[in-house]
Amino acid sequence: MFQANLKRLVEGTEGGVAGLLMGFDGIQVDSYSLPDLTGPAGDINTLGMEFSFILGQVKKAADILELGGVQEVTIRTESLTLIFRVVSAEYFVALVLRAEGNFGKGRYLLRVLTPKLQAEVA
Repeated sequence: MFQANLKRLVEGTEGGVAGLLMGFDGIQVDSYSLPDLTGPAGDINTLGMEFSFILGQVKKAADILELGGVQEVTIRTESLTLIFRVVSAEYFVALVLRAEGNFGKGRYLLRVLTPKLQAEVA
């Protein structure tokens, strides 16, 4: 159920390589990666676990500063772009793109996918 949505997200975004639904506790719910994917992007679970802590800290900082709930966080590196979107208080979805991937389309598809995932995790 989750994997079909993650697959559509990854394959529908030019340069998309992996997608992940994970809890802020670092426990993976489901993921999808392109076949034969190697390198750091190939280990989507480890990427998610490492960044789940950072996302938790961003949420806490936003709460302390009374900025409202965090909706989206993007991290760009030399080789990858990671877009994280909050699904609920417990879960987030992530899209991993190659650096030259279509960032705008990825953000759009994440925004469209989030309500579907919210309904499924509720």
